[in-house]
Amino acid sequence: MTLLRLNAVHAGYGAVRALRGVSLQVDQGAVVALLGANGAGKSTTLKCISGMVHPRGGSIEFDGQRLDGLSPHQIVGLGVAHVPEGRKIFKDLTVTQNLRMGAYTRADRKGVARDMDFVFALFPWLRERAAQRGGLLSGGDQQMLAIGRGLMARPRLLLLDEPSLGLAPMIVASLFRVLATINKEQGTALLIVEQNARVALRHATFGYVLRLGEVAVRGPAWQLRDSRQEMLDSYFGVERHIVSPRPCATANASPGSARPASQEREA
Repeated sequence: MTLLRLNAVHAGYGAVRALRGVSLQVDQGAVVALLGANGAGKSTTLKCISGMVHPRGGSIEFDGQRLDGLSPHQIVGLGVAHVPEGRKIFKDLTVTQNLRMGAYTRADRKGVARDMDFVFALFPWLRERAAQRGGLLSGGDQQMLAIGRGLMARPRLLLLDEPSLGLAPMIVASLFRVLATINKEQGTALLIVEQNARVALRHATFGYVLRLGEVAVRGPAWQLRDSRQEMLDSYFGVERHIVSPRPCATANASPGSARPASQEREA
């Protein structure tokens, strides 16, 4: 079932048009990668979903309810959490205080305590630094803290903006293993904005590539991994390859599509 749906969303900043009719969907429990070059509109798409930017046209629906026009506070309450680019943790607050800030919309103390334990189980090194100020953590630990803070809202959909930015390859691999655990154990759907297309598509079920505020390519993640030339052309704006000729990579492909088991292989 579809959890999130964007229908021809337009958005911008002043006279700048950042999104030009973006349509995409995220199914319940899915992992969807949102790819594209700098300035393609990826972060703006997430900000529209979380209420930080109000669309100028189109609609955004979450579990059948319209999000466009709601405040970020209301959207978090519906089950959407946003982990922004650059982590944006509270550097003067401790690790524990940062996590509690993620649960500010909740009143169930026992549930908050259980989720705190779940976050510390995912990131045991955060438990060791529970009383340490966020600003003193390494970049990788700050990213883990930002994700943990998002999980404290107990979201059904977690939006992640460039989670691997500035991190060493080993930290990135560990991070995506944790994201896979979150998806499988809690059933949380993930919409991941990434520059590292290879890593994102290895862990995603479906992918979209934005170019200049429009969806240039879409399809099952395995299909996009195999269509390397189409992916590169969509990044750099070569018109003849914007839509892959393969059926599964066209606008008719479903985000729930999966690669046949016989064709599975590592990217």
